[in-house]
Formats: sequence, C-alpha cells, structure tokens
Amino acid sequence: MKTADYLVNLVLSSVLIVGAYQFYFWCQRKAKAPRVLHLLVDDFIPYWPSWVWIYSFLYYPAILCVNLITDSPDQFNHVALSYLVLLALQMAFFLLFPVCTPETWRKWNTRSNLSERFLAFVQRFDARSNSFPSMHTSVAMLTALYLQPHFGILAFAFPVLIGLSCLFTKQHYVIDIPAGAALGWFTHGFFLHLL
Repeated sequence: MKTADYLVNLVLSSVLIVGAYQFYFWCQRKAKAPRVLHLLVDDFIPYWPSWVWIYSFLYYPAILCVNLITDSPDQFNHVALSYLVLLALQMAFFLLFPVCTPETWRKWNTRSNLSERFLAFVQRFDARSNSFPSMHTSVAMLTALYLQPHFGILAFAFPVLIGLSCLFTKQHYVIDIPAGAALGWFTHGFFLHLL
C-alpha cells in the first residue's frame, strides 16, 4: 500500500475508535440492575493506580499499530469489520448481562498523586458498569492476534499488560479478563473462518 493509504487507514481507525466508544457510553446509560461478579481472588488483587498509564496510553497506540501491518484496503476493511463485530458482541453482553464493579473500589482513589488524578479523570467517563467481559482485554486480544504473525509471541504481552492494568486499577473483576480475552479470540477465529 502507498503511504497515503496508511494515512487514510489511520484516520479511519481513529474515527472508528471514537465512534465505537459512543456505543460503549450508550450501554453504560442503559445498564439496568447490574450484577456483581466479585470472587474471593479479587480481594487479593492490589490497587496500584500507576497502572492507569498502561490502561490508557498503551491501549490506543497498540490498536493503531494494526494499520501498519495491513497489506491492502480490503484487508483493512476486514480487520475494521472484525472490531465492529467485537463491539456488537460486547454491547450484547453489556445490555443482556450487565455487571458493575463495587462502589468501594472507586473510593480507594484519594487523588493524592498524578496517577490517581488521571485515573479519576478516566473514571469520570468510564462508569462502574460495562464490566463483563473486559472490553479493554477483548480488543487487546483481537489486536494481538492480528499482530502475532509479525511480532510473534511478543504480541501477547499487549493483552497481558492490559489485563493486569484492568485489575490493578480496579476497573474490572478477575473473571472479566479471561472472558474478554476469549471474546477477542472468538471474534478473530470467526473472521478467519469467514474470510
């Protein structure tokens, strides 16, 4: 592909990311009677707010890296469509099986340092609902599966780091992480079979 094609794909990807989050926020507003999936293991996960930097600033650049490995506009379209299908599956979970994290987890944030202040900023937009499965982890897994042929097993460091950041910032339960990874894996497999 030409450089101009990569730039167009990058702009389209950015628009898709911003647009997709509008559906995410819509689901937040529609959540009714959310469940709690708290497990005993959740009590042993420490609160390390400094992981918010990975949660936010590793996430989007890594997703945009997929643009660099697409070989054609057709491949870009297929990849973009797979992310939209993943979003639709996530929305189905958020609406039909709403889950929220405990209010007490948010109260641990004392806003006493830059990491906590930034985490509080993120949490202003990212409500306690839409917890299961972890959308961060599902998107990270789908992204890693696209990057894996080019970066090998190192690509899976991305969903591992994102999953850990989801836990250490207390944005998710432990059970949300493997469920999100499985959903990303399923979506990738579905598209490989379909195309």
